[in-house]
Amino acid sequence: MAMPEVPVEEFVRACKEVVKANRDYVPPYGHNGAAMFIRPMLLGIGDHIQVSAAEEYLFTIYVSPVGPLYKGGLVPHNYIIDHDHDRVAADGTGNIKATANYASTLSTAKQIREAGYDDVLYLDPATHTKVDEFSSANFFAIEKDTNKFVTPKSDTVLPSITKKSLLWLAENRLGLEVEEGDIKVDEFDKYAEAGAMGNAAIISPAASVTYKDNRHVFYSETEVGPVSQALYKELTAIQFGEVEAPEGWIVDVDED
Repeated sequence: MAMPEVPVEEFVRACKEVVKANRDYVPPYGHNGAAMFIRPMLLGIGDHIQVSAAEEYLFTIYVSPVGPLYKGGLVPHNYIIDHDHDRVAADGTGNIKATANYASTLSTAKQIREAGYDDVLYLDPATHTKVDEFSSANFFAIEKDTNKFVTPKSDTVLPSITKKSLLWLAENRLGLEVEEGDIKVDEFDKYAEAGAMGNAAIISPAASVTYKDNRHVFYSETEVGPVSQALYKELTAIQFGEVEAPEGWIVDVDED
């Protein structure tokens, strides 16, 4: 994106300061899964209108109390694959947290929600044969029999911290085999569970994924699968301080 990097120390200091300044708006512990959402942004600014990298940038952070990204929280959701549009271009910026990567999904998202679906799942833009990610979250699946935790390995998906966290927890806390690899759209029968994962979504299990005229149901349309449940419980317990966090996962915000 031709943007300068924000030094890690400055990034962490700014996050602490904005949380401290808004601590009265942090939802109370145990309040229906609510949390304080932190959104850092880097914006190009300056007095020019040509298509070029900016000469000056603004680093800012806003916070907001939020509830679950998907209505109902940890309940099965219904998703649909958009086979007519791509979220991003092959070899493009799909692995970058840029606003342009979301703009192409907005029209489709509006249409599918009116049709009763919760989100759109996109295929890889190069071959349209493999799962890429949702419009606003990563995809995961749990293999039948082995309980292997699988998530797409692709240059066009975001390397989210939630995905990294769940991969680590699945292997080190739940003792599961994990893999970042190809998930073929015509091989959903291999998986017992599936769903979305992301900073706001945490885990949103898939009741079903519809592709063209085929509606594939995973674990259940009404109940959450056991592996999805266990991962959600472990990650949120760490976030809320109920169980010990791996080293470096938690940053204290001083009240001085």
